[in-house]
Amino acid sequence: MKQGLNIKNKKVVVVGLAKSGLAAALLLKKKGADVFASDITDNAQTRLAGDELRTEAVKVELGKHSQEQFRNADLVVVSPGVKFDASCLNWARSEGIPIIGEVELAALYCPAPIIAVSGSNGKTTTTILIGEILKDSGKNTYVCGNIGRPFSLDIEKIRKSDIVCLEISSFQLESCVNFKPNISVLLNFKQNHLDRHGNLDVYLDAKKKLFMNQDANDFAVLNNDDMEVRELAKNINARIKFFNPALSIGDFKLNANQAAAFAVGEILGLDKDKMLKTFRGFKGLNHRLELVEVLGGVEFINDSKATTVDSCAWALGNIYKPVILIAGGRDKGADFSSIKNLLRRKVKTLILIGEAKEKMKQAYRNSVALIEAENIQKAVNLAKDISCEGDCVLLSPMCASFDMFRDFEERGEVFKQIVRSFKKEKSR
Repeated sequence: MKQGLNIKNKKVVVVGLAKSGLAAALLLKKKGADVFASDITDNAQTRLAGDELRTEAVKVELGKHSQEQFRNADLVVVSPGVKFDASCLNWARSEGIPIIGEVELAALYCPAPIIAVSGSNGKTTTTILIGEILKDSGKNTYVCGNIGRPFSLDIEKIRKSDIVCLEISSFQLESCVNFKPNISVLLNFKQNHLDRHGNLDVYLDAKKKLFMNQDANDFAVLNNDDMEVRELAKNINARIKFFNPALSIGDFKLNANQAAAFAVGEILGLDKDKMLKTFRGFKGLNHRLELVEVLGGVEFINDSKATTVDSCAWALGNIYKPVILIAGGRDKGADFSSIKNLLRRKVKTLILIGEAKEKMKQAYRNSVALIEAENIQKAVNLAKDISCEGDCVLLSPMCASFDMFRDFEERGEVFKQIVRSFKKEKSR
């Protein structure tokens, strides 16, 4: 397929009607395709998406996938939430019908350079940082992708002189065929998403797709301190630029996310002092080590985005107080025991919630004092009751949120609401 793919009057099936699928279907319709949208789920969210698509004359089915629609398509576009080995996709494969993801669809129509950021941890922060240093340097920049805004939503507005900063996950990469970013960034590679990919090799293969179509005109920005990432450099055709995740420039010590963004800025010839000024002024993101309140000398920190063991370890490594840790949720195939020594040093009490409670209890029972809670409300109440002045109550779950919440954002917002209710009670 070539950039500017002509799909006028071609039959295209879009699978999955969350944000990415909805955006893809609308883009395809604008490009003149005969669009059929299908989602195995029939709930309030998919019904809303279906209603919006029907107003644009897109055919929609919910609660099932019709085999004949897939077998007769010219192209299938898959949302990242749909497993790439789903039966409906195998129907298309059996007929030799091409399958691509929403990101690749948008990239086919993108006239601007693309900076694609991936990694097990830190993708969102780094993508936003790159966007900020570009904007502060006067570049018209679009920040989108896995960050929560589908690439397809912006594609009609993007011009050749703009720059796209794209966060891309392994779920989005696994469906890529011809995706070719001008600058690719791989921050790290850690155990993650084994519930989706099955094993680390499959997960790594998805990450490798970030580089597979790059050539000597492109750049790959890689973490010099990550052995798995460094090894990949041997088989990458793009020009390699390593970054040091503990880089210091003058009296300013950059963290890994800033160092990666700085490396991208250097490739693009951005002013060093302007970049450092942007880093100094960057306040961080919601749900990532977000200080919610200090109550009675106790810090309450929302790190709901920490859905992996390594993310939690990073949080603990950046907190220098006794920690009451709230963790748990839906297991992603993690090896929780890998940080038990860190918990022994940093955590005074671990409060467990969610489906992964039992597995986490087995991993940590000899390392730290454990309490189980039925839900996040009871967990935060317990944490408040046992905390002392100088402590830190940290929500850093190491797990996905889907057993109890819509997403990590909802989990973090609920945590913040509970904490702020304590402040209101105190002021009465």
